[in-house]
Amino acid sequence: MNVRNCRKCGRIYNYVAGPPICPACQEEMEKKFREVRDYIRDNRGVGIQQVAEECDVEVAQIRQWLREERLELVESSGIVLTCENCGTPITSGRYCQKCKNELAQGLTKAIGGNKKEPPKPEKDPREKSRMRFL
Repeated sequence: MNVRNCRKCGRIYNYVAGPPICPACQEEMEKKFREVRDYIRDNRGVGIQQVAEECDVEVAQIRQWLREERLELVESSGIVLTCENCGTPITSGRYCQKCKNELAQGLTKAIGGNKKEPPKPEKDPREKSRMRFL
């Protein structure tokens, strides 16, 4: 049993997986996310600071939701997220599409996804003319 203290409220809880916060705080965080999402839908083109003030959420939390690809920036916004690998501007997540593809290819090669098929044994030419039972 993995018991931890919640980083938000300090209560002890049974940790299973995910962020180190208790289920009650996690549910509260989901409610805040839905509130932020609805506010953004109703007020297109708002900035992070305004959303944070209106919804009583920290700017860091909104940035985290952007990095988790739960929220996405519009191209006309003045906010810039950059790819953690190459520095290209992106709208959400941690990496641009090019870097995601390169990482995926590298992982595929690392686990052996690029193995060559073993050569097939050549069939005996006499094999075709033989009779068989089916």
